[in-house]
Amino acid sequence: MWAWKRQYQCICLPRLVLNIYVLSIEGEPMNRTARRLTAVLLAMVLAVLVLPLAVYAGPAVVSSVLSEEPDPTPVPTPAVQLPPTEVTMPSAVTARSPGAPVPSKDALKTLLPPLLKVDGEGDFTGVVLDAMSGEVLFDQSGAEPRIPASNQKLLVAAASVSTIGPERRFETSVYRGAEPGVVVLRGGGDVLLGSGKSQPDDVVGHAGLQTLAERTVKALTENGIPAAETLHVVLDDTLFAGPALHPTWQQPDIDSGQIAPIYPLALNSAWLEGDNPDNERYADPALAAADAFRVALADAAKMKGLKVDDGLTRGAAPDDAERLASVESARVVDQAEHMLLVSDNYLAEALARMTAVSAGEVPSFAGGTSAVVAAVARLGVPVDSLVLADAAGLSLRNRMSAGQLAAVVRTMAASDRPGLREVLDGLPVASLDGSLAERFDDAAGAGVVRAKTGTLFTATSLTGYVVDRDGRLLVFSFVANGLESNILEARAAVDAAASALAGCGCR
Repeated sequence: MWAWKRQYQCICLPRLVLNIYVLSIEGEPMNRTARRLTAVLLAMVLAVLVLPLAVYAGPAVVSSVLSEEPDPTPVPTPAVQLPPTEVTMPSAVTARSPGAPVPSKDALKTLLPPLLKVDGEGDFTGVVLDAMSGEVLFDQSGAEPRIPASNQKLLVAAASVSTIGPERRFETSVYRGAEPGVVVLRGGGDVLLGSGKSQPDDVVGHAGLQTLAERTVKALTENGIPAAETLHVVLDDTLFAGPALHPTWQQPDIDSGQIAPIYPLALNSAWLEGDNPDNERYADPALAAADAFRVALADAAKMKGLKVDDGLTRGAAPDDAERLASVESARVVDQAEHMLLVSDNYLAEALARMTAVSAGEVPSFAGGTSAVVAAVARLGVPVDSLVLADAAGLSLRNRMSAGQLAAVVRTMAASDRPGLREVLDGLPVASLDGSLAERFDDAAGAGVVRAKTGTLFTATSLTGYVVDRDGRLLVFSFVANGLESNILEARAAVDAAASALAGCGCR
């Protein structure tokens, strides 16, 4: 009813004014008061008619006017920020853009600290560097020594590649023993041996013990070994010195397969299968490798009428022993990449000892860590307050700063030394592979962040590099210590900080 009345009034009011206007021109002339009344009524009519038009038609008119303006050109995503379609794509390290703007220090100071926090115990240190200039763009207690966890393997990678050489390979050899029928299997530092034939396209199993056994039998038969001869295998694992287990390693880490006794030969880094850090490892990796060789030797010898006894003994090859056969490992640079990708504790310890061998030091825990520190110092990384108890990063006595970790990555990224930049390709890619395969899902850093992970019961760390939205290559390191039951939250925090770097122009 009310709507009908309103509609009726809207119709009648213009009609009333129209009648007054008609009377003014067709009847008696109106006086001044009547003319004024007519003007007021006409104004009211216009208001009644125009206001609804403005309400209903106005937005459309405004939209029409605005739509005539050209749309702004969308900013394309930099090529180096596009998620890779395969892990083997060229590293972003080679895609640095010297013309890309450097992020603002003030912007990073506002952006990162709120992300580097967790509820409960623990706190974070962090550093962000411009990869090209080395300029510090963000520093949150970055010089404070911290437990680095597996981020420490970055130092081992840089040291082994620069000291041993990226193209070097380790030999696993068989020598003729001092007694007739004795063959000596000598470990030369390759802990990625395979039990089958050599796989030249792989890092793990590049050198195969079956291939070594076949070559050994061929060498023996070519030298006229009697058909009735029974062969006996001696294991020479004397290349490494000192204890095989570090005194500061926690028994739960040993029991769970995080590490095993360190020897100069092993099958697949001493893992019984796969390369999952939670898998079991051999209690005696060298003896397990020697037994796999003995089995392969027995199979190969059977074809030539030879026998191999079931026993194994330990001993050293004679100094003047004849070498019968050998197989070679993958290149050192490939091993270093693999170590970073799967965070291989066993391989890290072996590479540190082989770095000591190349540096003329004793290949023990102390000799390996000493050689690593000396190597990174030669590369220009500051080593003040740096403490290495082991190479893998399992020991809680290790201490290094976020600034030192970032400096190692920046040095490798900017170096012209053969292999150093290449080894950075071994860093896991966020949400794609290695120890980052299950992290960064749906985050800005997915497929863009490349970083080394690190996790202990009380510490987590993430160090690597990322190309930001402007195409600038940034190196970062975030380390949390003093954690209790909030390790997962701390990992999410460092992931969020790395993703923030990937997603920002920060100017």
